Order: sequence, then structure tokens, then C-alpha cells
Amino acid sequence: MGDHQVKGCDIMAETEMSTKYDPQKVEPGRYDQWLKDNRFKPSGDPDAKPYSIVIPPPNVTGKLHLGHAWDTTLQDMIIRQKRMQGYDVLWLPGSDHAGIATQAKVEAKLRTEGKTRYDLGRSKFIDEVWDWVHKYSGIIHEQWAKLGISVDYSRERFTLDEGLSKAVRTVFVKLYEKGLIYRGEYIINWDPQARTALSDIEVIHKDDQGAFYHVKYPFVDPEYTFNGQHYIEIATTRPETMFGDTAVAVNPKDERYKDLVGRDVILPLQGRHIPIIADQYVDMEFGTGMVKITPAHDPNDFQVGNRHDLPRINTMNEDATMNENAGKYQGMDRFEARKAMVADLEAGDYMLKIDPIVHSVGHSERTGVQVEARLSTQWFVKMQPLAEAALKNQQTDQKVAFVPERFENTFTQWMDNVHDWVISRQLWWGHQIPAWYNKQTGETYVGMEAPKDAENWEQDPDVLDTWFSSALWPFSTMGWPDTESPDYKRYFPTNTLVTGYDIIFFWVSRMIFQSLEFTQQRPFEHVLIHGLIRDEQGRKMSKSLGNGIDPMEVIQKYGADALRWFLATGSTPGQDVRFSYDKMDAAWNFINKIWNASRFVIMNLGDMQAPTLPAADQRDLTDRWILSRLNSTVKDVTRLFDSFEFGEAGRLLYNFIWNDLCDWYIEMSKEVLYGQDEAAKTAKQNVLGYVLDQTLKLMHPIMPFVTEELWQHMPHEGDSIVVSAYPVVQADLADAQAETQMEHLIDLIRSVRNIRSEVNAPMSSPINVLIKTTDADVQAVFEANKDYIQRFVHPKDLQIGADTTAPKLAMSAVITGAEVYVPLAELIDIDEEVARLQKEADKWQAEVTRADKKLGNERFVANAPEKVVAEQRDKRADYVKKLAATQARIAELKASQA
Repeated sequence: MGDHQVKGCDIMAETEMSTKYDPQKVEPGRYDQWLKDNRFKPSGDPDAKPYSIVIPPPNVTGKLHLGHAWDTTLQDMIIRQKRMQGYDVLWLPGSDHAGIATQAKVEAKLRTEGKTRYDLGRSKFIDEVWDWVHKYSGIIHEQWAKLGISVDYSRERFTLDEGLSKAVRTVFVKLYEKGLIYRGEYIINWDPQARTALSDIEVIHKDDQGAFYHVKYPFVDPEYTFNGQHYIEIATTRPETMFGDTAVAVNPKDERYKDLVGRDVILPLQGRHIPIIADQYVDMEFGTGMVKITPAHDPNDFQVGNRHDLPRINTMNEDATMNENAGKYQGMDRFEARKAMVADLEAGDYMLKIDPIVHSVGHSERTGVQVEARLSTQWFVKMQPLAEAALKNQQTDQKVAFVPERFENTFTQWMDNVHDWVISRQLWWGHQIPAWYNKQTGETYVGMEAPKDAENWEQDPDVLDTWFSSALWPFSTMGWPDTESPDYKRYFPTNTLVTGYDIIFFWVSRMIFQSLEFTQQRPFEHVLIHGLIRDEQGRKMSKSLGNGIDPMEVIQKYGADALRWFLATGSTPGQDVRFSYDKMDAAWNFINKIWNASRFVIMNLGDMQAPTLPAADQRDLTDRWILSRLNSTVKDVTRLFDSFEFGEAGRLLYNFIWNDLCDWYIEMSKEVLYGQDEAAKTAKQNVLGYVLDQTLKLMHPIMPFVTEELWQHMPHEGDSIVVSAYPVVQADLADAQAETQMEHLIDLIRSVRNIRSEVNAPMSSPINVLIKTTDADVQAVFEANKDYIQRFVHPKDLQIGADTTAPKLAMSAVITGAEVYVPLAELIDIDEEVARLQKEADKWQAEVTRADKKLGNERFVANAPEKVVAEQRDKRADYVKKLAATQARIAELKASQA
């Protein structure tokens, strides 16, 4: 059944539609059919307005998680709706080579085999990584298919594709030629496990147990004393870096130490003499106001060293073992060296005291190891001019619009305080830097290709930061630097980027400044920011907590549509969402409701070719009402989709489908469908078919599988709901009068049902219903719709009229324009009924008080729109009537007991 397409009267027999929604029968095979039929490619219609999204490329490091499912679901909803609305839609898929992350995964795999990348060599190691990439790319494709994402695979890109590599080299060369890329020796963040540089935002700070080690630094002059001591006291958290000390610094304004400046002290354990210098960097209020300066192991000390022309002594190797500058500690791990040096400082009477502390320490985001500040020669991007251009663009009408707006502050604050970006990585997997060094002269050449006399040149072995290539994603995937590329001309700039708030720094900001620099255009019009998926307790999902959820397991149990519904409607833009299986149960139940409602409609459509709305004079009140409610839903859902308020759109769709369509219209339609009036029956069938068709189309962007399945069971025009026309507002269907009248009818039915429920009187028990009307229009509605009242209230006797006399012993309810009485003397306790009515009276009194308070607020009356104030006055008048009627009924019941 999955691939069967139905047109005209080819309606499935009842037995071919299960009485229960089963995603495992609905979803398999459907995606392959969509691909086979080329449903996801751009229309190519030159008259259609283009709309494009590039997928945030997932890393080829492993399987996709729930966050990816959320991200891609939101994009798919946007794309599917725009496709149905007639846009020429491109959703471009792809994945990211994820340099350090992927290399770390493959190296971890090799370690389980007792190997390192150095055992394999660069070429064979790269082959290993490609094997990993192909394996996980296949898994990602399978997961995308399960989710139903409608990307155009013919345009799929990878950040190491040749086309993207050309874009990367072009950007590097152009920035270098403009002086915006440079090479220099700086203190950078160093990952000793991956043996590569890290940018600031790839460092995660965590609280670690540590200590302040208070160490004696003796004066070189053995006769000199300070405060009665032959030494100064220096506190450090990193004694293992002491052999890199080249000075001790004090603040030039610190009167305590002005006589020390210019003197030398002895470096403990090594005996080297180092000077005491004055520098404004030193905080007089912190600790002793004296700090050791280690220019090769601390970014602030590096700057101090530059100002005072201090030597830079690196004491560690790339893997954080101690090097030849560490003396007898050479070859020891940094933390083992710390223990040994502390023991030696204590044995040599250099240690004054040790104070345990908890302090924030940087760790590598990818490998988790403690980061070292390391002196290194690296490639950098000069960020100030690029950041200024990006900030300036945000002041124009071509700005990137963040949704929610508050995230623009996150972007601008980072750009205001941005540091130069270290872009070189000491890895083998990635875009190798297009720079060559002459073997004889040491000259540097930067270019698109290797120098002609390549044998005399050696290419820089480093690769570029992953974010350098993914920053070009929106335009490099479209064919840039070929600005005549058809896709670039047609679909760039893109319309919307959907991503989490956690990578605004890493990715969003870099795409913006690179796009402005190289295309002179913003990369996208909107950035829709979503939050993180958390567990039921609000905790971030992680391996350490063991609370991660595999989206494929959720799909196996509930189906992709249920997961998509939960993800689409679970939160507002920018907010986190909490996953729970209770919510998944509710999502499945909702789809099951849609399934069974559709099944009923499809079974009762007769032999129509396609639903056609009957003429206005052939529509009864319920028809006019449901069409008006549908029209309002189309209007509001379209508006909410345009503003990315998917949760609110989902709430409106849920209420329309569950309440208006299923609970009321479909139930009321049975009165006509099972009747003898063939003309009325045909009209009802057509309205049912039309409303279901439009409803399925409204739901399709969120629930693509089940809506296609149900639509294929219906008489319809076209081959697939994927490319059918999205519902549009039709002014002639708006009917405020029908909505008001139907509201009266629903109020009446509900009030009687509530009375039955109060006294546990089943629908089968005979009751009399008396309706005392206080409004002629309301009475006319009830008179005209007696058939519906008979069906839904099941009265033995029904009386409607302004002159209806209220029985003394009866249950009652007050509704707009009428009072409802159900004589149930033998079933009710008058005292209990009085108590119930008193609660009702209290409710109406509270509403009157609330309305009085609002209308008594001069600011509200003066500033609110006239229509709003009038509505408030009308509501108050209605509440007053209901209160008076309820109080009168209480008085009657009490009188009956007298």
C-alpha cells in the first residue's frame, strides 16, 4: 500500500485501512518513492520565486542525535511548506569533514588496535579516515531517510569536495594578499592529545582540583633581605612550568616593591638568575602582588615578555611531556613532573606552603584533555576589519535577522570582543594550508597551486581549522568562486539558516563575515535559533549521564511523524525542549486520531472524483462553521510558520483537528450521512472531503508520511501531496455569524452533557430538556438545528422558548442567551445542586470583578484599541446576565425546599 497512488474514485476498501495507525506499515518505502519521483528537486520554474536553505552539515564523526533530528525537522517543515506554496525550492544537503573531531575518532579507533597515526604515515592514515567517512555518511543518509527530510541529493556537498577546496584556497589566498591572514609566533591553546592548536572557542573551562604552591625565590645577593627574608614569595598553580620563568614582575605603582625592581632572584631547582621587573599587568590586590613571568607558557606573560624583551623558554614537547629545557625532569609527563618538582622543592626547603583550591581550567572540546598554553608558530586571521564590516552590516536593511532577536546580542558581543583567529591545525585530516616554504631560502609562497619548481618547495604540513571551510558553506556549495554558477546566481543568498544557539560563535558569525567579505552579501536572510534537547529532568543529554536518546529507536517505536510532531511543537524559538516518552505517547495518539478521522471520511466519500465545495446555499450551519474555522486556521498557521512560531502553529492545528473537526464536525456530519436526503448527503461528503484534503496539506510539512498515505487514499488531483498546493485564505469562506451560532449550539450540547455527567446519567437514559431563551437569535439557532440537538443531547422531550417555565427540581446551566434545565428530580440532591450552582455563581462573580477592574483602569480604557474595550464591555454584560440567572436559579431551588 505504501507506494499506491489513488486518483478519482479509486478509494481503498475499508478492510485495506487499518483501524489503528501503524507507522511501520505507513512509512517504509515512501521515502524511496519520493526520491524515485524526484519530488525534492527544485521545480526549475523561472517564474517561481526561489527559496533556499543549506543544511548545517553534520560532522561525519558518528550517528545523528536528537538535536540533529530537531534541526532537520524544522528545516524540512519550512522547505515542504514553501514547495507546496509554489516556490522554486532548493534544500542543499551535505556533511562536514570535522577535522579534529573526526581525526580524534579515528585515532581512538587505532589506539584500540595498538596503533598511532604515525605508525601508518599520513597517506595511509588519510585512507583510514576516508573509510570512516564513507561508513558514517551512509548511516547519516539512512537516518535522513527515516526522518523524511526532503533534500536534493543531486547537489549534496562535502567540505573536502574539490569545488569546496577551491573555494577554501581562494579565500585563503585573497585574505593573505590583503594582509588579513598572517603567520606568527604566539601563545595559543594546545591540545596535547590531538597535538594541535585550538581556537579560544574550542576550549571548555571546567572546575578542577588544584593548589597554590607558595615557593621561595632567593635573592642572588645572599646579604640582601626583604621584610627580614632572603627571598621573595611566589605563588603558582603550575610549578612544572617554572623552568620557563624568565622574570618576576611587580606593578610599577606598588610602593611595597619599588626597591626590588632591578634586582635578580635565583630560579629554584635550576639556579638560573632572573630579574625582577615592573609591569602594569600585575594586579597589586591579588596574592602577594608578585608573579612569575613564563612567556612561553602563558598568554599574558607572553605579552609582558614582548614588552621587556624577555627570552621565551618552552619546557614541554607537543604531547605535554617535559623537554630538554626541563633538566632532570625531561621525558616526564607534565603532571608527573609537577609531583616530582613539588617533592624536590619541599626537600630543598623552597616550599613555604600548599593551599588546595578549585579553579577553572581549559580543556579541549574534542579530546577532553587539559589544554596547554603553548608558544607556537601558527597562521592567523586578522579579525578586526572583518568583524567591523559584519557589525556595520547589521545596521543596514540587509542585516541578518536573528530569530529570536535577542541572539543578535550574542553575535554582536562576540564580534565586538573578537581576537585574531588561529586557523592552522597540526592535523593530517583537512584542507592542507596552501603555503609552501623554499627549502633553500626559507621564502614563503602562498597560492592556489604549488610552485612550478615544486621539488624545491615544501608545503606547510598543517591543515585549516574546520570552521574555516564551513564558514564558506552557504556560497561554496552553490559553486562560488564561479559567480556565474547557475545555483549561485539563482539561490544565493539563502533564505533561512536553522541552527542551535551553541554554535553562533563557531559558525554563524564566521559565515556572516566571510560572506560579506567575498560575496558582498549576507549569507542568509534569517537565522532561526533553537535550543538544546534535554531529558525529562532538564539535564543536557550526554554519554557520561547515560541519558542520550537515539532518534532511530524513537522512530522504530512511534514513527517519524510522531517524533517530528513532538520536535516541531515542543518549544518556542530559542528555548530548550525536554524529551519525554509521555509526550511521544501523546504525539502518537494525535496521529491515531487523525488516522481514524480520515478513515471515517474516506469510507463515506462515495464515488466522487475530487471534492468540490457545494454552493453556499447548500451548506448548513455546521458546513459554514467548519469552513470558516478552516479558513482561520489556514490564515493563522501560515502567519505563524512565516514567523517560525511552529509550537503555536501546532497548537492551533491540534485544536482545529481534535476539537473542531473530529469532536464536532465529523460527529455532526453523521446525522446527514446516515439520513435519506441525497442532496444534503452529497453536499456533506464534498465538504468533508474538502476539509480533510486541506487539513492534510496543512499538516504535511510536519507529518509528511501519514499525510501522504491518507491523501493517496482520497479522491484527489495530482500525484503526490508533496507537490500539491498549500491551502490559502479564501475570503468567501470567512463566516463570523456561523462561528457565533455554532458556538451557541456547542455550548448547549456541552451544558447538557455536563449535567448528565454530574449525575452519572448515561446517554441512553431518558431525560427532558427545557431551554428558556433570553435572546431571539439564539432561539432561532436552536430551532433551526433541532436535529443536531436531538442527536447529541438525546432528549425524551425538548422544549425551546422564551416562555419556558423552569421546573423546581432540575439540574440547570446558564449559557449565552439561554438557561438550560434538565428535570431530574429522582436523581439529584437539591442541596448538592445548590452547592454546585453556588460555585458557578462564584465563577461568574469573579469574571465580573475582573472585567470591572480592567474597565476601571483609566490607562486601559484610554490606550487600548476601541474594539478591545468594546469586547471587554460585551463580555462583562454577558457575565452579569449569567450571574443573575444562576443566582435566580439558586433562589428558586431554595424556595422549593421551604
